[in-house]
Amino acid sequence: MSSETTRSPLVLAISWGHMDVEDLGVGKDFKLYPSGGRPWDWSETGTRHSPGVQPDDVLELLAHGATTVVLSRGMQLQLQVDPRTLRLFEERGLTVHVAETTEAVQIYNDLATSGTAVAGLFHSTC
Repeated sequence: MSSETTRSPLVLAISWGHMDVEDLGVGKDFKLYPSGGRPWDWSETGTRHSPGVQPDDVLELLAHGATTVVLSRGMQLQLQVDPRTLRLFEERGLTVHVAETTEAVQIYNDLATSGTAVAGLFHSTC
């Protein structure tokens, strides 16, 4: 398998409530990982702004081979990250970046372009 087919898709554009992702198209919130991604439906794991990103939200990313994960907190930093989620990364010895969404996209795209097995959860509103 070539690195091109396993590279994480780039975020081509981000604005309030709108993301354009390479090979996936346009949507609001996304789960991205090496070789693909999909829309992020918070209802699958019961995610809410608080306590925030759940461990179950990131397990799919890790199953796709991510060694580094970028978690966006929304454009206004309203999305929290559940402490259990951060413990999961620590216990597995994985790198996690937590940032405001536009900053998170920059971090993620830089890592994807460099060939890092990066995944991300992106929330494009509050």
